[in-house]
Amino acid sequence: MLPTITRAATVPQNPAGFVIQRGTNLSHWLSQDFGWAPRDQWITTEDMRFIAKQGFDHVRLPIDEKELWLPNGQPNNPEFDRMLKAIGWCREAGLRVIVDLHTINAHHFNAANEGMAANTLWTDPKAQEHFLGLWRELSARLRHLPVDAVAYEFLNEAVADNAEDWNNLFLRCYKLLRATEPNRVFIMGANRWQMPENIPLLKVPEGDKNIILSFHTYSPMLLTHYKADWVPLKVYTGPVQYPGPVVDKATFEKIIQTYGESMREQISNTTENWGPARLRQEYEPAIRRARELGLQLYCGEFGCLPTVPRAARLAYYRDIVSVFEAENIAWANWEYKGDFGVYEWLGLKGLAGKPDTEFLRILLPKK
Repeated sequence: MLPTITRAATVPQNPAGFVIQRGTNLSHWLSQDFGWAPRDQWITTEDMRFIAKQGFDHVRLPIDEKELWLPNGQPNNPEFDRMLKAIGWCREAGLRVIVDLHTINAHHFNAANEGMAANTLWTDPKAQEHFLGLWRELSARLRHLPVDAVAYEFLNEAVADNAEDWNNLFLRCYKLLRATEPNRVFIMGANRWQMPENIPLLKVPEGDKNIILSFHTYSPMLLTHYKADWVPLKVYTGPVQYPGPVVDKATFEKIIQTYGESMREQISNTTENWGPARLRQEYEPAIRRARELGLQLYCGEFGCLPTVPRAARLAYYRDIVSVFEAENIAWANWEYKGDFGVYEWLGLKGLAGKPDTEFLRILLPKK
């Protein structure tokens, strides 16, 4: 039996009863599996029990096309079975699940930064039909599950050249699945990495209350992705701080002089006074639009790497969660296990360490 979560009266409840508030991402398992640990060990039924015991009420389950489908396009049935087994573990633990199609062969959210082939999803009609086919298969495997237990996220962090490309493809997928799943909750994220400022550009289907609007946030990036080797910001290894300016103006200009003008746009907000008020300002366009539409708002990813000094990192998490809670924004931290995770990170090619109890209590202060 799934628990009932009491939310403030101002939070819209979807008719399906898919009620979420605090969750975590089950990353690097059926998506972005870097071989850090055997798949049978990385996530088990014990993890679901642990997640529920901490006070989380849902998980976001990223899946990749290359993990659930074979190179010939046929379903990889053992991995589909693993996904279904994981959902079963979640239901036994009282956790709801968002099935998130994280990457597909024609689209990766970080293709430009990781030297991958360019995304073809927005320009190739065959790639779009293939994407819809993936969801036909997923829906066929998942539609028997209760609508108050499982929701769908069509694509993680769409990166289309213009918002209409994503609006059009979302609507096609929406119509396809609504024909057979009229009451399923769909998570609708904004174009260009689900940035909150792009939520107002979404064309949300009218009159459908079984939609949750979603954004992701990693601002300010120079703090949250400090020394991350998959983003251009990795070149800066000097000191960072939080709250307040991540770096001072003199350091900011030195970064630009040293690494080039291309860095300016990426870190333009770095010298601002970061704290709860500035964080809320970042999410204001999404907050306002969700209220206009009477839909729940969800932050499906946020996080800060442990490369940041611990006191600053924990202060960032404390502030961002306080803003989410004050504004009735449901959330899932990135991530459960991994370099951003709630377990100690022991580096590549090793299992995560012990749970970071202090970090967990900041995420879930009322537990």
